[in-house]
Parts: sequence; C-alpha cells; structure tokens
Amino acid sequence: MIDYLIVGHVTQDVVPGGYHLGGTVSYAGLTARRLGLRVGVVTACADDVDLSPLEGLEIHRVPSEETTTFENRHTPKGRVQYLHRVATLLKDYHIPPVWRRAPIVHLAPVAQEVDPRMIPLFTYGLVGVTPQGWLREWDEGGRVRPGPWPEAPYVLPRVGAAVLSIEDLAFDESRIPDLASMTPVLVVTRGPEGADLYWQGEVIHADAPRVREVDPTGAGDIFAACFFVRLYETRDPVHALHVATYLASKSVEREGLDGVPTEEEIREVLAEYAP
Repeated sequence: MIDYLIVGHVTQDVVPGGYHLGGTVSYAGLTARRLGLRVGVVTACADDVDLSPLEGLEIHRVPSEETTTFENRHTPKGRVQYLHRVATLLKDYHIPPVWRRAPIVHLAPVAQEVDPRMIPLFTYGLVGVTPQGWLREWDEGGRVRPGPWPEAPYVLPRVGAAVLSIEDLAFDESRIPDLASMTPVLVVTRGPEGADLYWQGEVIHADAPRVREVDPTGAGDIFAACFFVRLYETRDPVHALHVATYLASKSVEREGLDGVPTEEEIREVLAEYAP
C-alpha cells in the first residue's frame, strides 16, 4: 500500500549536451517522499529512460515507444516551450487496483496525457490536481501555448483541491473566479509574488520569501505536493498554503531535482507554521 499516488508522465527536458529527468511526477513524488510518505508513481516512458533519480518511489511504468520530451528556448520576449514527443496516454486501467485506495491522489498531467475519466476510481481520500497539462496545447511544430480547458466542469467538482499557476492561465485573471467556483479549494501560484488560496469565498494570500533564484523548474510541482500533503494531514488549507509557499520558494535556490525540500527546511517551516 502507498500513501501518495501520483499519475502523469516523467519527462526528458532538453538541456545542453542531453536531457534532464523532469515532469511533475518527479518533483512532486520526491517531495512527498521527503515529507515521509510512501509514494507510488504511474507513468509512461520508453524503457531506456534512467529512472534512478526517483529511487525510493514505487514506479508502475506503462510501456511506451516514446518519452514525453520538452525543450525550453529563451528568447528576448521570454521563454518559448516546445513539445517534441509524447508518451503513451494514461487510462484508468493503468492504475494498479491496490493503489486506487491511496489516501492522497495527485493527477499531474503535463501534456494532456491523463484521462480525467479515471477520477471516479478514487473514493477513499483527497484527490488533488495540477491541471497545467490540461491547460496546454501545441501546434504541428510542437510549440506549446496556453489553451482552453473544456474538461474543467467535469474535473473540478470531483476533486478536493487544485493547484495551478497564473502562467498556466496565460496571466488571464478573469478565468480565476469561474474555476474557483467549481472546486472546494483552488490555489493560484504567482512565482516570486507568492500564492493565492481561494477557499470558502475568500482569497488568502501568502507572500514568498526573498531568495536567490537559480532554477525555477519544478517549483510549482513541489508546491503542489507540499500543499496536498499538509492539507490532507491537517485539513487546514491556510497552513498548507504557507508551508507550500515557503518550501517551493526555497527550491529555486538549487538546480533541477536538487530543489526538492531538505529535511532541515521541512523541520523549519513546520515549526514556524504550526497548524
């Protein structure tokens, strides 16, 4: 049995000279593990992908000829993202039956790969979603851009919490009230400006601590895992908001998967923000 189930694609992220392992399942899964949970990952990738950085996680790998591959190109007008390959889509029958009873379920699409119709499988605990992969579309050349989310009226009323970034919404603030009205708990992260919690008709803001940014990759995924875990353990979304904001902010001081919270950082923030 596991405590935290996360469903989505591991990714190969193009870097000079090769690839880095990425994807929400990597960052969030390792974060949940560091928080003391037994973590199960359902993913799909080619069999030549090195999953050793995810040591300590139970991985159910769906066979795939491809591995989902992203490339970020930096231009004078900002980052442009490309999606080069997409692994096998993940369906309800890919979820091991015993894992369907996990206390925390995190649906974590990065490229439209998680079938939202699997949500009714999970009836035992907290279901959280990070819908960034449902909010993306791409053209024939692979260039990624924000898109609509027609499944939102199906997904959001059926989950306990959702975490997304204002960038996922193309910085369109007008979309937030409608999304917040559909789900009990919504968090919109805002990078160095912190995060907003939409809960019980209120908006509660958490400031992010000032840090020296080295690599922001994965910060939102780390935020989500921290938020879902502390929300489940305390039933206090305000506490979860502050813990997640702090740990996600600290993560950008290190590169790649090294941004996963340390045990010392976890002790510090839990001592400061007692539920």
